[in-house]
Amino acid sequence: MTIFEQIADGVQKGHSDSVGALTRNALSQDIPAEEIMNKGLVSGMEVVSEKFKNNEIFIPEVLISARAMNAGLDLLKPLLVESNVKPKGKVVIGTVKGDLHDIGKNIVAMLLQGAGFEVIDLGADVPKEKFLEFVKKEKADILGMSALLTTTMLYMKETIEALKEEGIRQNVKVIIGGAPVTESYAARIEADGYAPDAASAADLSKRLLGK
Repeated sequence: MTIFEQIADGVQKGHSDSVGALTRNALSQDIPAEEIMNKGLVSGMEVVSEKFKNNEIFIPEVLISARAMNAGLDLLKPLLVESNVKPKGKVVIGTVKGDLHDIGKNIVAMLLQGAGFEVIDLGADVPKEKFLEFVKKEKADILGMSALLTTTMLYMKETIEALKEEGIRQNVKVIIGGAPVTESYAARIEADGYAPDAASAADLSKRLLGK
């Protein structure tokens, strides 16, 4: 088993301590941080994401794997910044105003991070002004919005309209998801994509940015 396979295996099993130790070990062998991230951490998280999509594992296992991935990622981040390694893209994500549900959104954020994206998580109950502010400030490639209530999902349309009024709609891809949200609703409000679950959201983001 290569060190990359060991790291990926540790992520899948949710062994934070061993992922941290193996990441340090790989760095001590002068393996580039980007390689450790892509061939070890991201590779392991992709398997987790696929299993989650196929209902082979569930939210608790994903959370444990994400924690293990972060144990390695925290060690690599300073080096990735130093060597100017670019993430696959930058995603601003949040649950829309009036909605306090955030478990699904948190899983999406973790799987996006696990797929190599930089994620700016604005939390729950996010007003359109805050979405706009961060899309502009962070020069986001993707804006992800989540809603768990039929009443709050209408706010997604308002946010997209606000992006248009601000003249920045063409600069950012908008993806939406959550229990009441559908493909046809996404088309109706002119979002760029809809994801029925967290793993699909990561796949969709890669597809939209051609990664």
